[in-house]
Amino acid sequence: MKIGLYGGAFDPIHNGHVSMIRGALDSGVVDIVIVIPSARNPFKPGRALTCAPYRYYMVKDVIEDLFDDDVFLSDIEFKIEGISYTDTVVDRISDPAYISAFLEEQGISSKKANASHKFCWIAGSDCLESLATWHNAASLVSKISFLVAFRPGDDCDIPKVAKETSDALGIPVDITTFDIDGVEIASSDIRRTGNFDGIPKAARSFIDEHDLYEACKILEDCSDDACKRFTDAAIWMYGYLRKKRLLHTLNTGLLSAYLAKCHGADIDKALIAGAVHDCAKELPIEDQERMAYARCGDLFVDEKLLHSPAGAVFYNEAFGEEDPEILDAITYHTTGRGEATLLDEIVFLADKIEPSRTYTDLSVMRKIAPTDLDGAARLCLESVVDKFKRKKRPVHPLTEGFMKYLGMQ
Repeated sequence: MKIGLYGGAFDPIHNGHVSMIRGALDSGVVDIVIVIPSARNPFKPGRALTCAPYRYYMVKDVIEDLFDDDVFLSDIEFKIEGISYTDTVVDRISDPAYISAFLEEQGISSKKANASHKFCWIAGSDCLESLATWHNAASLVSKISFLVAFRPGDDCDIPKVAKETSDALGIPVDITTFDIDGVEIASSDIRRTGNFDGIPKAARSFIDEHDLYEACKILEDCSDDACKRFTDAAIWMYGYLRKKRLLHTLNTGLLSAYLAKCHGADIDKALIAGAVHDCAKELPIEDQERMAYARCGDLFVDEKLLHSPAGAVFYNEAFGEEDPEILDAITYHTTGRGEATLLDEIVFLADKIEPSRTYTDLSVMRKIAPTDLDGAARLCLESVVDKFKRKKRPVHPLTEGFMKYLGMQ
């Protein structure tokens, strides 16, 4: 098969990206396109790039909405330690064992999946002009061809740039061009202006559901170290949590940081504690039980609550986290506790009211949380207790202590 690889940040994916994919397929040069969202970008560290799971799942929604069986999504960059340079990505994805298994997972017959494949990298002419400066560029061009988009009005002299690149690298560059509709749009402009007219409907729905780019503004107030830890944790949790749970826990981190800013708490600690609070939620129950017991003994026995203390242990084991405030906020995020810290209360509330939550009317809680944290927490607890009563479940003693602390008993 002739396979086109299309990598990028897709922050957000827009109609220009869609035009590139369609143009590559229409060119006849490739049979299928594999879209590869970056996990870590060497030129956009930390807060400059929306963390990988958001972008990955946004692209997934768009592909499922707009394309049939000739465009696929790869998470291979999540499996690469450190910076995922194009040369490294090409090596990994073109490995026969990987690509055959990947194609079969997409529903392609075993015979086709295990045949020999020819790969090309899909790019715009603007990328071509900097190709000689890419990491291990000579190695890259020795093993892959390039399918370069030519837009109407594009003033790039592709043959000239190709010769200059070949001369600079000392190796021929195999380039084929294809035409696409001229879509003048940039992801950076979309983020800057908040104008989402130029993005696919599925991407707009995703952004709205998670209040994505508005929520991410809080990262400007977080330290570089916290932003990197947030990014690293998001990629790590991708291996343990399914889509809905992962995006929920990341949303909680962003909202926790925002509420911390509103109420004078440590923004960095709130970001991390909120972002990883559900990291153990989908581990096997026996692992949750072991971790929960190591953290709190028999304090948590309900299976629905085990993930809270287990999460503190799991994150500590993975990243060496020892900050007691962060670990406590993770531990008590489901129940609260008497004499709760400000961080405890923030993560408890953010977990219940983050943007993608729809289980009840949260409008009042969301409205007052930035100015009246205790009031929003009381409303939240009233809803929680009412739910427990309807399901004839007992209220945890820690939750009763939290209610008393907030003057509800």
